[in-house]
Amino acid sequence: MFLTLPTLLTWTRIVAIPLIIGVFSLPISEGMRNLVATVMFIVFALTDWADGWLARRLNQTSAFGAFLDPVADKFLVCASLLVLVQLDRVSALIALVIIGREIAISALREWMAQIGASRSVAVHMLGKLKTTTQMVAIPFLLYDGRLFGFVDTRLWGMVLLLIATVLTIWSMVYYLQKALPEIRAKAR
Repeated sequence: MFLTLPTLLTWTRIVAIPLIIGVFSLPISEGMRNLVATVMFIVFALTDWADGWLARRLNQTSAFGAFLDPVADKFLVCASLLVLVQLDRVSALIALVIIGREIAISALREWMAQIGASRSVAVHMLGKLKTTTQMVAIPFLLYDGRLFGFVDTRLWGMVLLLIATVLTIWSMVYYLQKALPEIRAKAR
């Protein structure tokens, strides 16, 4: 099921990456670039919810969709964090922690699948909460202004991203603890 509606929505998150990055090269005001990038990120991030809902609703779930969905999320988040680092709105250390965790857990899941123990590192609510917090923090940081005249989006974005960073580390420790018995068993 390579070209179902849910899978096409997942692909849009990957296609979105150069579009969001490209917005910051447009010859428009900084405020307009921020607004356009924010709206685009929100629209594309909502496809994460929509593709899963549609896949279940239309009975179009597939192994390929289950693989592509988290990859698309990780690409979108990581690319956006790199843009925010370049714009000096996020520290490189925070981006490194988040991106490093994604690489480490992806590698762990791949290895665990190879040894037949993928269930021990299946997606947990903690990982979903981490992703949701990131997906809310990033648009605040992309907007980088006052929302409704009084909400400081950079401040709220940083608070949420710090929470996401804590959840990132916590979820990585959780997944490593879940994998540890399998790792020990295979090391013998």
